[in-house]
Amino acid sequence: MELRQLRYFVTVAEELNFGRAAERLRIAGPSLSQQIKALERDLKVTLFDRDRRSVALTAAGEALLPDARELIAKADEFRRSAAGLAVSDPVRLGYVKWCPTDLAERAAGVAQLRMDTWVMPSHTQAARVADGSLDLAICWVLNQDLAELSLEAHLIGVDRLYALCVGTDDSPVQAKDLVVLVDADTATWSSWNRYGEQFAAATGARLMRTDDGGVTGPTFFEHARSLRRPVLNNPKGQDAQLPRDLVRRPIVAPTPLWTWSLVWRRTEDSAAVRALIDVFTRDVGDLGLGADGVWLPPDDPHHGRGQRGKRDNDRPGDQRVLKPIVQQG
Repeated sequence: MELRQLRYFVTVAEELNFGRAAERLRIAGPSLSQQIKALERDLKVTLFDRDRRSVALTAAGEALLPDARELIAKADEFRRSAAGLAVSDPVRLGYVKWCPTDLAERAAGVAQLRMDTWVMPSHTQAARVADGSLDLAICWVLNQDLAELSLEAHLIGVDRLYALCVGTDDSPVQAKDLVVLVDADTATWSSWNRYGEQFAAATGARLMRTDDGGVTGPTFFEHARSLRRPVLNNPKGQDAQLPRDLVRRPIVAPTPLWTWSLVWRRTEDSAAVRALIDVFTRDVGDLGLGADGVWLPPDDPHHGRGQRGKRDNDRPGDQRVLKPIVQQG
């Protein structure tokens, strides 16, 4: 029996839904199911009655739930005492647009987490980690950035970008038929410009430069209307509400993926920061990077991660299950 299995048990018991529990835990659904089954085998009891439509605690599960919560609480208290984290300064984490919704929950019992309210572009947040203004950041980086700033990175999220078009046709769009908007304001859009320029060069999509901030938001919608061609969506607008005359369309041949990395200093020696890095990146799979027909910049630090995952999955006895692509902004 492992402590993480008890955490999984408690989360499923609270959600009574394996899908929601897996999303909350940031692990793949099949992996969560396997771990619960392993815990049941070890305890020699059935914790949940489950079928295709519902999940319910068994009498044994209800009886063991309070003890599981108590054990987790004691383990968290022990970890804080052992690592001396209870009296440490808060760990400062910045982000750009997207971050997992349960970061504070995962940090609880490990270290104090302070989410920085200064939401800035990826290249700025990475630089703030390098100069010590932040301890961690969730941002888009390339290997070149990591080398220049002496940072490390771990995959934490992926967005599947889409095309925005006028009309109601939501059929797939060929990448070569896209328009890619980049902005003259490099202080704000440096990362997006690098991504867009490389994507256009790799696929034959049309690159269009603008100086009106129209790579996202209402001005972006106006560009989509006036161009009358599919336009590549910026991740900042990934979950934006669309006007009725515009529609999202999937992109194929290839499908562009935007990665979100958790970054930290290579010389980081804080026990609190290291503990949160472990918590935030534990059980993160390839998040869809191994799917056929996807595209990342060649210098993306996670380029080839999916292929490594596929090779690992081919090894006898390896039970790792790759996770689906995150659809958040």
